[in-house]
Parts: sequence; C-alpha cells; structure tokens
Amino acid sequence: MTTGHDHRYGPSSAASVVLNLGEDIGALVIEADESLLGVEIEISPLPRGEEAPVRTHSMVRQRLTRPEPTYDAVYPDLKEGGYTIWSGPDTAAATVEISGGRITRHRYTGAVSA
Repeated sequence: MTTGHDHRYGPSSAASVVLNLGEDIGALVIEADESLLGVEIEISPLPRGEEAPVRTHSMVRQRLTRPEPTYDAVYPDLKEGGYTIWSGPDTAAATVEISGGRITRHRYTGAVSA
C-alpha cells in the first residue's frame, strides 16, 4: 500500500543508505518516478501460515546520482524469501524474491492509493 503521508525530506546523497547484507539477509530497492516523491510504499513477507504478515514501509526519496537523480524506496534488512509490494490496502502491485547477500531492484508501476 502506498500512503499519503507528506513527509518531505531533502534528497539523499550517494552512499547515504547503509545496507546490512548477510547470509540470509538481503535488501530491496524500489525504483519509482518523481511523482511518487515522499510517498511511503508498503511491503510484507509472503504469508507462511494463518497469521497475516506484518507490513513495513519506506518513503520514496530523491537520490542524487549522476547524470540524473533517481527516486527510490530502500528496504535495507530483509530476511530472504518472497515479499509482496502493495499499492493499496488490499491491492498487491507485485511480488519479489529477496536473496541473502544481494540487493534486489524492482521498478514500481503501481498506482498511488490510500
């Protein structure tokens, strides 16, 4: 789910996010476009039983890169496995597979909804 919280932080410089990669820990970078700047995108692990997985979110921020800035949401410490990327309370935009020791990149094309 994307949320309409309007937290406007300044751009992030290169190398300003620390990723904790390990044997069974990976990271996810969701690539967005400028229209999603400041929007929080929720993700959750795929269900592994009857209990609903806990969602977490990260804000799309401008990253100062060359030659053009990028707009990304970063999830630095994810246990390997499948994850749902949400575009609404009950609407999945995509699923991704996180591998330990690696950074997974996904281009977000979901619509913004509260």
